[in-house]
Amino acid sequence: MSRTAAPAVLAALALALLTACGGGSGGAPDDRAEDAPAPVPSVSFAAPERAAAPAAYQKLARGEVRLEQGPFTDRVKVTGGALGAGSAVTGHLAVTSDVSELIALELRAAYYDADGKLLGTGSFQYAEEGHDEHKGGQTPAAEGAGIDFEVGPKALTGTPTSAVLSIPVLVNE
Repeated sequence: MSRTAAPAVLAALALALLTACGGGSGGAPDDRAEDAPAPVPSVSFAAPERAAAPAAYQKLARGEVRLEQGPFTDRVKVTGGALGAGSAVTGHLAVTSDVSELIALELRAAYYDADGKLLGTGSFQYAEEGHDEHKGGQTPAAEGAGIDFEVGPKALTGTPTSAVLSIPVLVNE
């Protein structure tokens, strides 16, 4: 390429870029484009991880209710954990990381027999909005010193003698 051709090529390239970026056929400006709202950038959030499936085998002492270590266990204190009537896991949960109100909570229990075999699972959910709608006392209050819970099993394949409690959801102010 000669020295005189290089500036001509650069000028043609610049003209092509200006025309392509001008948005239109080179005629009058499109008034509709100026009136249209600017596009909103899309925002995406990572999908929440599914809670891990309970272990198929957990050898625990008879009557033991163990709190499984997880992302929220350092923010709460669970007391009075017991395997009660109807194989429900009962207890009390208090948020210890701060004094804010509990907004949402999910507890899951995995039930095991005397040999350590998984018999089934159950869950307990609490949402602040549900508390306001059920003034009849069916949803426990989460203000103050915490919340009493009862995790009932679903479709057990035997009689549980122990349970492992996990906290897949904990939201507070």
